[in-house]
Amino acid sequence: MSAASDFHRVLIVYDGDCYFCRAYVRFLRLQQAIGPVELLSARSGDARVSHFVQQGIDLDAGMLVVTAAEMYAGADAMHWLASQLTAQTTIERLHAVLFRRRWLARRLYPLLRLGRRLWLALRRVPPIRETAR
Repeated sequence: MSAASDFHRVLIVYDGDCYFCRAYVRFLRLQQAIGPVELLSARSGDARVSHFVQQGIDLDAGMLVVTAAEMYAGADAMHWLASQLTAQTTIERLHAVLFRRRWLARRLYPLLRLGRRLWLALRRVPPIRETAR
């Protein structure tokens, strides 16, 4: 199965048990900017999640964006999303300022990951790798 060619939209794989991850993918007005977007929780049990894990993609390390042509993980996923948005709202403009610059996205993303890990630890939510097999 070639994950990039099996659909005709953008697929975003994110941690559905993380409050911040859920809020992030929902606040972006992706449908207006890039067309059909499918949001997929990495904890959903969907076969595509297992496929990505078997390919060696560490979904605990960050979100995954899959387009018809490419896959982007972590900071590169945030950078790609920022480059697609029209930045009409204040939050979208802030997102664009921070993540349209690849070097800045790569510096900031580890802080976001740390915040996510702390949130999940406080909530006693196990890593994705323990739930997505």
